[in-house]
Amino acid sequence: MNSINPKTLLGFLSFLCLVLLSGPVLAAGNGRLKISVNEAWQFHKGEIPSFPGKASDVHWETVSLPHTWNAEDVMDDKPGYYRGVGWYRKILSISPFYKDKDVFLYFEGANQEVEVYVNGQKAGEHIGGYTRFTVPIKKFLKFGKGEQNEIAVKVNNRFNEDIPTLTADFTFFGGIYRDVFLVVTDPVHIDLTDYASSGIYITTPEVSEEKATVKIAGKLVNSSGKKRKIRFVTTLKDEQGKTVAEKAATLQLGAGARTTVHQEFKSVKQPHLWSPEDPYLYTLATIIYDAATGQELDQVASPLGFRWFRFDPKAGFFLNGKHYKLIGASRHQDFKGLGNAVPDARQVEDVKLLKAMGGNFLRVAHYPQDPVILEACDRLGILAAVEVPIINAITESVAFADNSKRTHLEMIRQNFNHPSVIIWAYMNEILLRPKYKDEPERQQVYFSNIAKLAQELEDLTRQEDPHRYTMIPNHGAYDLYNKVGLTKIPMLVGWNLYLGWYSRTLENFGEFLDQHHRDMPDKPVLVTEYGADADPRIHSFTPERFDKSEEYASRYHEVYLREMMKRPFVAAGMIWNLADFNSESRGETMPHINNKGVTTLDRIPKAPYHYYQAHLLKNPFLRMASRNWTLRGGIADRIEGTASTKPLATAQSNNAVSTQPFKVYTNLPQAELQVNGVKLGVQQAVEGVCEWQVPFKNGLNRIEAVALADGKEYKDFMEVNFRLVPDQLTGKEVPFEELNVLLGAKRLFIDELSQQVWLPDQPYRSGSWGHVGGESYTFKSNRQSYGTDKSIFGTDNDPIYQTQQVGIEKYRADVPDGQYEITLHFAELTGGQAKEVLPYNLGTGDEQEEKAEERIFDVHVNGVLVLEDLDLAQEYGVARAVAKKMPVTVSGNKGLEIVFTAKTGRPVLNGFQVRKL
Repeated sequence: MNSINPKTLLGFLSFLCLVLLSGPVLAAGNGRLKISVNEAWQFHKGEIPSFPGKASDVHWETVSLPHTWNAEDVMDDKPGYYRGVGWYRKILSISPFYKDKDVFLYFEGANQEVEVYVNGQKAGEHIGGYTRFTVPIKKFLKFGKGEQNEIAVKVNNRFNEDIPTLTADFTFFGGIYRDVFLVVTDPVHIDLTDYASSGIYITTPEVSEEKATVKIAGKLVNSSGKKRKIRFVTTLKDEQGKTVAEKAATLQLGAGARTTVHQEFKSVKQPHLWSPEDPYLYTLATIIYDAATGQELDQVASPLGFRWFRFDPKAGFFLNGKHYKLIGASRHQDFKGLGNAVPDARQVEDVKLLKAMGGNFLRVAHYPQDPVILEACDRLGILAAVEVPIINAITESVAFADNSKRTHLEMIRQNFNHPSVIIWAYMNEILLRPKYKDEPERQQVYFSNIAKLAQELEDLTRQEDPHRYTMIPNHGAYDLYNKVGLTKIPMLVGWNLYLGWYSRTLENFGEFLDQHHRDMPDKPVLVTEYGADADPRIHSFTPERFDKSEEYASRYHEVYLREMMKRPFVAAGMIWNLADFNSESRGETMPHINNKGVTTLDRIPKAPYHYYQAHLLKNPFLRMASRNWTLRGGIADRIEGTASTKPLATAQSNNAVSTQPFKVYTNLPQAELQVNGVKLGVQQAVEGVCEWQVPFKNGLNRIEAVALADGKEYKDFMEVNFRLVPDQLTGKEVPFEELNVLLGAKRLFIDELSQQVWLPDQPYRSGSWGHVGGESYTFKSNRQSYGTDKSIFGTDNDPIYQTQQVGIEKYRADVPDGQYEITLHFAELTGGQAKEVLPYNLGTGDEQEEKAEERIFDVHVNGVLVLEDLDLAQEYGVARAVAKKMPVTVSGNKGLEIVFTAKTGRPVLNGFQVRKL
């Protein structure tokens, strides 16, 4: 779809008036005018009690659509974000030429309760934040040159217990966050108000390589006061524009009539089939002509892809008779800095990103998304599941059930003609945190009401579209979903599995799949979610669950893909998620962000993304795993060219290196790595992975991977800026410059902005550096072995403050004599207001209870008192970043010694930095 974007309101209104005042455009065109009205809206956040008056006493700002009022406040330190009313208004001038036409406003999405006013009168409303809706506005308009029409839209993203979604692990951005169009039609037209669908419904009940049958149902409207005789023509064209089939019918439409016209192409010979490798699209054009004059009154073009498919509980998924393992990802719609108000072109890039990964499947989750997403899936050959946002819980009210069913109906009808769609889904993880846990009898009633609504949605789907499959995605509470009956109602069962992340171990994943197949041998199974957080700033050479390192996430995906690929009965695996996404209530290392994406919030690929490329792409592929980890650091562990691993004594600085593991992903049998001109040898690829121990020198390191296939050379190249830290700080092999240390941590943290590499701490050794006394802070969690999951206020570098050494006595760094700057980093990690356990974290209690630990202590640096009676909680509050910087002179070969003296409780230190001046 095309949109006009003049730079100024004057330019836009001039263009709009030109189009709307030029009668021949509509008569000579396709009978329907559709033009975006995204520019120069006025926006006010908050209620306007005087509306529909002039509302001149409130502040308006000029915005363009798509727009959200939550792009910034979901990322600040203040808990929560604005959920309430926002008003939009704009002025339109409409030509008198359109006085005898029908005029509509067409919204692609606004979250979530919408009221539309035209010239102070309510023209329509819509409930639900993720589906399209159409508002007829003709009877409220003033036509004529010089006449102005005020369009006002009230949008509300408040919590409403009668509207799904109630709770979820994503942010409910408010606003008119998708495109809005003005649509003008002849009074006789294809219905725009049939749940904002195209009004045309295409099915292909019989498809083979030899022939196909096409059935068309068109919903027609005659809003005029007189009967009209029309010709209804359907034309099927191939990708070259050649007509393949055509049908015409003549009929009378009574005044004010609505009717459905049916047509059929009984035998399309040798159809060109649609598939991921060859997403061939036909176009089906439906045109209404005036029977007497031959004038075109309306036209709708729809995509058509010929394919047939089936799910087999034993052998998986088949398309056009060919077996496919469906591997892909789910997608949320927001983007860094934009919230959910994302331009069309940027959204299409997401589908291209999935295709470039080698994926063939997209789970459009957890709600219907912008129309361009499925349009791109059709064109690129990505199969899709679409679902409605009934998540985590339901409200047992008639209104909630009605809103759920209406949204479900909108989803099906609006997306009916996309050949990419093969599954309609509903009720994601609906038993995640069941209500009434202390009232067993009441809870059973709640479960029965969930099952009742599920059955109603299932029946509605089968009635609307008997040709596609239905699915409920469940979280890993296997027995509970079976008990409630949610594994029996839909045609397919989806499992959102995080074994090895939220629960148990990676090894349990395959066992879970086998249990389903053993217990439900006739029910096809799909893994609808799996993933592990990967903060791209965090790395570890000893990765473990919940450390947020890219290395653990890579290991996680390697295990999951292997286990799914070796089980034929697993029809699909859908990564959670294609990209990181906003979840305002999350804390952890990158607050307000769910880091399970295989790309970042601004779509930079992480290591697991390249792992999938190595396994899913057919063409030769070679890529360094942590492609974007270009700033590294580590401790010098040997002299280059020797096998020594002992502490270094004397050596030239350019001979000292730090040895670290380095992975390359490839679908070729083997690869060779060259570092700084030195070949490190050939490694055989094991399940797509080659690994070397790389000696990094201080400064710039040039790395090249090479592989051969059919006599052709494939290469990948990167440069790494390495910060080498001496093991012995007074040694000659590496002149000391700076040291950045995370206390109580086993991971590295990369601060790209400051170009600093933070290393995990170590116990002090003579001549080196480290802590004396104390223990790593451990949060009361069955997932994390160290650190806290609290977000830290006052910093974007939360990982520096989320770990600490508790009960520390000293910190020593045996630096040479000279002038230094040191920085001590603190944060109080205990206490604070108890907060609700977030449902997606699969905790067992309702609140996180953590006893505050009272502590007051002094800090001396080389015998000088620098901090007296430091009380972090009292002075700064809980989870607040505190950095104390100071110059220090070191003399007499004594190095640096920081002493922590307890007055009350146990002293703490979160981070330590020392920099030579």
